[in-house]
Amino acid sequence: MKLNAVLCGCGAMSKGWLRAIKETPDLAEAIEIVGLVDVNPAAAEALAEEFGLSAARVGTDLAEIIGQTKANIVFDVVIPTARFNIVSTAMKAGCHVLSEKPMATSLAEGAALIDLAAETGKIHAIIQNRRFISGIRRLRRFVESGAIGELTGIHCDFFIAPHFGGFREEMDNVLLLDMAIHTFDAARYVAGKKPLAVYCVERNPKGSWYRHGASANATFEFSDDVVFTYRGSWCAEGERTSWESQWRIVGSKGMLTWDGEDGFKAAVAGNEPGLLHGFSPVEVPAPERVEETHGHASVIASFVEAIRTGKRPETVSSDNIRSLAMVFGAIESAKTGRRVDISA
Repeated sequence: MKLNAVLCGCGAMSKGWLRAIKETPDLAEAIEIVGLVDVNPAAAEALAEEFGLSAARVGTDLAEIIGQTKANIVFDVVIPTARFNIVSTAMKAGCHVLSEKPMATSLAEGAALIDLAAETGKIHAIIQNRRFISGIRRLRRFVESGAIGELTGIHCDFFIAPHFGGFREEMDNVLLLDMAIHTFDAARYVAGKKPLAVYCVERNPKGSWYRHGASANATFEFSDDVVFTYRGSWCAEGERTSWESQWRIVGSKGMLTWDGEDGFKAAVAGNEPGLLHGFSPVEVPAPERVEETHGHASVIASFVEAIRTGKRPETVSSDNIRSLAMVFGAIESAKTGRRVDISA
């Protein structure tokens, strides 16, 4: 039986969700888009026309469209400040919810949504799509294999200069809140560790076209003495890094580097005499489960599976709040100039 879905928030980001469903046969078979909701009805109507959703109800009131369509699920693609009300409305109306990130604009709101999901018995998951790409899955499996020994550090560089226009250029803490959460979540996943504390310096560099916080440097303490460092800028013109960051993972026996695209290199200590012992290359295997590496489609498939089987989705909000806590811990540290404990 198909799940009836209402998509709320019909801006540019929603197209990635709809493409993933349309281009993935299992998802197209499992999900029927029965409603589109946006504060601007013209945006919803244009989206319906572009994706051939002429049968979908279009409106500005989510609760009303849910009632009219008897929806089971809501895809939440609204701007962050509207998220709490949209997710609350959907779950209270009996729908499971898959949300864009960040899951909330504060930890208190995030905790309230987790409580509401438990109270209503509904699944609330977050579309951390960049966790579901081949590179990140390869990093995780390689670390788990023990090929470079015990994990000691993860170090990520992110330097890109996108000119989005729109709401991002007016946001507070734009890099930390809107983009760095992808790398933070991926690092937490790759490490398999709990974030404990952070110290962060945030700036809006000269030449930035963002209003606030286009660059950040953060050092996180993870459990088991693992350190994660992040250096990033969203206004760094010139030769850019990958959108997935450049990674260096350090273990007790060796290192793994990933350029964020196709370049993987791993090595352990060699046997050369003298000050530096050289290195011996190690192969980095491809992901074993290719179905996990399709970004939006993989997250949506995990969400559908959770609804049908009761299995806990990987990006369930009760876990994802730890990634949100990393973001807000970094923001608090940047504001106060102090090391901040992460309690989520």
